[in-house]
Amino acid sequence: MRSLWSGAISFGLVNIPVKLYAATERQDLKFNYLHRKCHTPIRYQKFCPTCETEVAQDEIVRGFEYAKGQYVVLTEADFAGVAVEATKTIDIIDFVNLADIDPIYFDKTYYLEPVKPGVKAYQLLRLAMEQTGKIALARVVIRTKQVMAAIRIYQDLMAMETMFYPAEIRSAHELAKPEDVQIGTREMEMAVALINSQTAPFDPSQYENTYRKALVDLIDAKIAGDQDVVAAKPQEKGRIIDLVAALEASLKAAEQQAESKREKEHVVS
Repeated sequence: MRSLWSGAISFGLVNIPVKLYAATERQDLKFNYLHRKCHTPIRYQKFCPTCETEVAQDEIVRGFEYAKGQYVVLTEADFAGVAVEATKTIDIIDFVNLADIDPIYFDKTYYLEPVKPGVKAYQLLRLAMEQTGKIALARVVIRTKQVMAAIRIYQDLMAMETMFYPAEIRSAHELAKPEDVQIGTREMEMAVALINSQTAPFDPSQYENTYRKALVDLIDAKIAGDQDVVAAKPQEKGRIIDLVAALEASLKAAEQQAESKREKEHVVS
């Protein structure tokens, strides 16, 4: 695993050296765009319409459009000169309860690996957070962007969740709110029963990207030369207008699924 960033957690007057690693990765399948006629990969060129020429990467700069068609150009030196003191420091601001943060604020997870000689300070902070049940809110600059972050305990390490600033969260006020409707006692009881019947301890190994698996199977079949293979059409679910009837059918299906699962576990044991 390759380190993406190295620096230090600033905890009061204590600096704890760490390395940053991406904790997650998408397993999306990568597809190239091909010319339908000859299956040649399509090229994407960086082209300047004013100079009428293809532009090399080292000729490209970043510009901010402050008015229509007018740009102020920023160089790499400009980016490096902003908040230079924070570029290698994860500055802890506050300690809060994780339950107080709505998940909408979380973006991406990173592992924080301790670096000698800061192992003792790393462990001290981790154990103190574990004892108090708190997580740390911090600021950090990754590449050229300053972000909020939450530092929390993950297994035997600390993890850092990058976060959105409040101004980056879109308002939901423009969306239509659910109308006030009368919910029957029977409907509520059955909805709660359905939730309870499908409640289980979180076990991530039980979940699979079925869409990706179906794509891989389809690709493997095409590679093997099976020209008759086609993607399976998704099953259409019947539309049930009666809410109580839908809840009853859902409860029955959930009970059957639970019974089937118990039978399989009994066979295995």
